[in-house]
Amino acid sequence: MAPHYLLRRLAQVVPAVAGILLVAFVAVHTAPGDPVLALAGEHGDAAYYAFIRAKFGLDRPLPEQLLVYVTRVMSGDLGLSFVHGRPVAMVIGERLPATLLLIGAALALSTPIGVLLGVLAARRAGRPEDLALRAGALLAHAMPSFWLAQMAAIALALGTGWFPVQGLTDARRALSGWRYALDVMHHLVLPALVLATGELALTTRLTRTGVLEGLATDYARTARAKGLPERGVVRHALRNALLPLVTVIGSRVGLVVTGAVLVETVFAWPGLGQLLLSSIQTRDVPVLLGLFLLSSMTVIVASLATDVAYAWLDPRIRYE
Repeated sequence: MAPHYLLRRLAQVVPAVAGILLVAFVAVHTAPGDPVLALAGEHGDAAYYAFIRAKFGLDRPLPEQLLVYVTRVMSGDLGLSFVHGRPVAMVIGERLPATLLLIGAALALSTPIGVLLGVLAARRAGRPEDLALRAGALLAHAMPSFWLAQMAAIALALGTGWFPVQGLTDARRALSGWRYALDVMHHLVLPALVLATGELALTTRLTRTGVLEGLATDYARTARAKGLPERGVVRHALRNALLPLVTVIGSRVGLVVTGAVLVETVFAWPGLGQLLLSSIQTRDVPVLLGLFLLSSMTVIVASLATDVAYAWLDPRIRYE
């Protein structure tokens, strides 16, 4: 990949982030509800409301508030949380590891297993195994993550007692070291499986379609004519099928984060999803803006990583 291409893509990040900041700021500040009432309650007097507005700069005109916020962001300051009374970066940083663990586990499960199932379905195209995998993938993709999370909590947590219902760890025990890690993994199983289900279904379907298209190409027929084993032909077809799959996975990073909000809510997973929900309820504007900025930057970075992965998967691709 040419260095000047990377520089050009990085330069495009600046106007994108500026646009995101503007849209998010206007949307949050013009949404129904008053953050002062959420902070001070509905039974305060006018003097106290005025004090709160002045304290957080909410008494200034909206353009002036925007200018102050952008200036702070450019210096690395995301502001002070209305509710927590601490820097937004610190509040988000405390919740970020839990969400990264959940999303990472879900993608680590859905991507390789989905590719394997997609290849199996392609090699067994039209047979009962293929029909079963396609039906299962369609059903899994159609189930809302929020509903699936509730069913998993009822059936596998409350029904069998095999898994914890909520939380990151068992609050009743003070664990450390490997015991703590095992407890976190135990609590992670259900949320990760629920979040991975939809992605697994999509990955399976995309891989199957891509491999089938690759097996029907001229280069695949030529490889068979030269005596290359079917496993080798499938490997070549899979390499080409991974290109659109990487694009979809990269573009769905933001959607995975959205799905994590619903899953975290059901399982009381202490990540960014829970923080986003509570910030909406309490109208914690600085935290909401920080979360929107983080989510947008994640999508932008994922898009750049997708381009890099393209060049690695197919050396013929060159960015100028």
